[in-house]
Amino acid sequence: SNRGGAVVIFRLLDVSQSVTGHFTDSGEDEVEVSCTLEKNQFILYKGDRGRGVPLKVRHAEHSPLYIRTQFNLIQLYLYSTVSQQQLSRAQGFLLFLSQRPAFCPIKHLSATDAAAIPLDIQQRGVDVGVAILLQTANQRVLLTRRAKELRIFPNVWVPPGGHVELDETLLGAGLRELHEETGLKLEPEQVSPTVLGLWESVFPPMLSRGLPQRHHVVVYMLLHSSLTHLQLQPSLRPSPAEVSACLWAESRLVRAIVSAVDGEDASVQLDDLPSSISVSQVSADRALTESSMPLAVFTSRAPAGGPDVERVSTGTKFALELWLRSLDVPDL
Repeated sequence: SNRGGAVVIFRLLDVSQSVTGHFTDSGEDEVEVSCTLEKNQFILYKGDRGRGVPLKVRHAEHSPLYIRTQFNLIQLYLYSTVSQQQLSRAQGFLLFLSQRPAFCPIKHLSATDAAAIPLDIQQRGVDVGVAILLQTANQRVLLTRRAKELRIFPNVWVPPGGHVELDETLLGAGLRELHEETGLKLEPEQVSPTVLGLWESVFPPMLSRGLPQRHHVVVYMLLHSSLTHLQLQPSLRPSPAEVSACLWAESRLVRAIVSAVDGEDASVQLDDLPSSISVSQVSADRALTESSMPLAVFTSRAPAGGPDVERVSTGTKFALELWLRSLDVPDL
């Protein structure tokens, strides 16, 4: 949901700057970072090797950035190292993988492109969002198709999620967005939250579709439910203003989705999947109607040019790949 008072992590003083590149000198699209959200400050810093969470982002200055938004003073701290005292204050300290797509518009902006971005868009800054991968007891995850009327990524399949508002925790924001978008109301004590990774998201997703209009860092959070998808399905009442369809995806379908890497043309791993997938279409009164969609929709890639197509978003593929890895890790 797009609501006032959202947490913003920094203003783009130079639109060619990005978050991931702050932590790498070689222009890589993936780096391990630590993050925490406290007192409306979203803090990223380089963590110990081997204990990180993925982040895909791009270069920022090598010092903290301070901005004043129309709501509050928000600070983004980008640290190479942190003290033990800082760690003791950081609630929810974790190391995560952060990532961006190879075709990230911020990565490829020329100086001329950057200068052409309207000032109000530059000053909007980078918003902090959270997306929820809800895993059922029978190892399915909930995906939703964004309503075609939405301005950002319309008709694209994503997990439920949205902006982190002021004074919210990441989990609190994720549960609120899950409820607003799908009707599923879960309490914090009902789920076991884990941050999978961070994704730098830019819209439009490619320069061929226009200059950047919105810029986010999305925190992908995995929640484990003790219920199966069949037990959760009756409680689904998605908001038609935000969601036009939903799907409980099982691991075979997810493997096919993530094998369709955007920007590449390698073959897709179909694993004997049927040619059509059952989804729930959302009506104006929030009722659900079962229908079939071609498997090809879910294995579509982001086109290099022209209008976008119905597909699973690139950031969602990143999160789903991390989810598949989590299934292979034995419980301790």
